[in-house]
Amino acid sequence: MKVAGNGQAKILNSEELRLLFDKGLTNPRDCPNGQYAARNRALFAICLFTGCRVSEALGLQTTDIKSGTLTFRKSTTKGKLKTRVVDIQPALAEFLDAYTPKPGPMFPGKRGVTERLTRYAADKILREAAKRVGLEGVSTHSFRRTALNQMSSAGIPLRHIQEISGHNDLGTLQRYLEVSPEQRRKATSVIGF
Repeated sequence: MKVAGNGQAKILNSEELRLLFDKGLTNPRDCPNGQYAARNRALFAICLFTGCRVSEALGLQTTDIKSGTLTFRKSTTKGKLKTRVVDIQPALAEFLDAYTPKPGPMFPGKRGVTERLTRYAADKILREAAKRVGLEGVSTHSFRRTALNQMSSAGIPLRHIQEISGHNDLGTLQRYLEVSPEQRRKATSVIGF
C-alpha cells in the first residue's frame, strides 16, 4: 500500500470503489452544478474500466470515443509503441454519458493555463476524494492495479489482460497482480488424486 507517495498503489475492493465514486468524487465544493464531479467520475471510471494509466486517460480527445470503444493513441501511451482500442462496457458508458465535454481534450485544463487537466491536478482530486471518505493508500494507479487484478481473479488469460493494459511483456504485467489467500486455497484444492 502506498504511504506518503511510496510503495504500490492500493488495490480497491467493491465497497471502496462504490464509496469513492458515490461519495468521494462528488464534492459540491468543486462545482455547485456537479460539472466537475461528473468529469472526475468519468476520468477515474476510464482508468478503472479500461485499466489505463491516468496519463493515458488525460490524453484522450473527445473523438477517441466512438462506436462503443475508447482509443488510446500510441502518442499518449507510456512507451509510445502502439495504439490500443478498449471496449466501453455498460458501467463505463453510464459515467461517460453523465459527462459531456466540449469537442477537444476529453479532460480540459484551466482556461489559458493548460490544455488538459494535469496528472498533478488529477492526483490532488483523488487524494481529496479518498480523504473525504476515509480511504488510505489510494493513488491514481490504484484503478489500473484494481482493474488488472479483477481481470486476473476472474480467470481472464494474461495475454488478454496484456492486450487491454498495453504492457509490452507478461513479466511486467505479472508484477501488478497479487495472489489472494482465496486464490491460493483454490489453487491447492485442485491438487490430489
